[in-house]
Amino acid sequence: KTPFQINILDEKLSILRAKLELATFPDELQDIEWKHGLPLADMKRLAERWRNGYDWRKYEKELNQELPMFTRDIDVDGFGVLSIHYVHKPSIIVDAIPLLFCHGWPGSFLEIRGILPLLTSSSPKHPSFHVVALSLPGFGFSEGLHKPGFALDQYAEVVAHKLMIALGYNEYVTQGGDWGFLITRRMASKYGGTHHKAWHTNFPMADPPSRKSHLSFVSYLLIPWSAEEKAGLERTALYRTKSSGYFVEQSTFPQTWPYTDYAAPRLPPGCQLGGIRKSVLLSPAVVE
Repeated sequence: KTPFQINILDEKLSILRAKLELATFPDELQDIEWKHGLPLADMKRLAERWRNGYDWRKYEKELNQELPMFTRDIDVDGFGVLSIHYVHKPSIIVDAIPLLFCHGWPGSFLEIRGILPLLTSSSPKHPSFHVVALSLPGFGFSEGLHKPGFALDQYAEVVAHKLMIALGYNEYVTQGGDWGFLITRRMASKYGGTHHKAWHTNFPMADPPSRKSHLSFVSYLLIPWSAEEKAGLERTALYRTKSSGYFVEQSTFPQTWPYTDYAAPRLPPGCQLGGIRKSVLLSPAVVE
């Protein structure tokens, strides 16, 4: 493994500032608020924050001081060697539980930041963990993919299982949310009972029971939905009709998405507009 520190080149920060200075904005309809997407006033406020209110070097320094980061080359069968970035914070307890934290989109390894001290601490009230929080390929500071076809099996085997084994954790547990949910579920399926000892997720998903499970299928058809379940279905429908456009774009023409950041100075770069829309639409305030 190689110790890693975040150190974005001054040239890249200068380019970012120049793009922000050159950013122009479209018009919007009167009193439209969030109905057609991100409001103009909020977009301008966000761009102004990046232009004049965000001290990159300050937060870069804080992350380098708080998070012990490394990179490691992982050989992927059929895809070559990828440099994988990760946070690795062992517990002060020698026999603590190895935990792999797997993020989703538009998340990152930073999601571990707030709970890392608690997870690695010693307390009679909860177990302690040796924490590994990786950046998936193409996320954060991990190397991006160079060939198509890199799917769940590769994520599960290479950037997760192989990384834990390389760190000396022959047995481990996992936590995954969003895309990380699918990856860690596949890990539990492939390595459960041998290396993978427990799986936790904050993003549970399941298909309705099929006819293969007769009793569950009949119960599904006959038992009425509870008020809580109906509210959940309405929330899911809201997401699918109002907030999943980014998903359609990424799953059909993913090469198109990056151009808004890399090749279009008219747009405020680095703002992850799809992620902003997704996060806001899934908040209780917007749902209400």
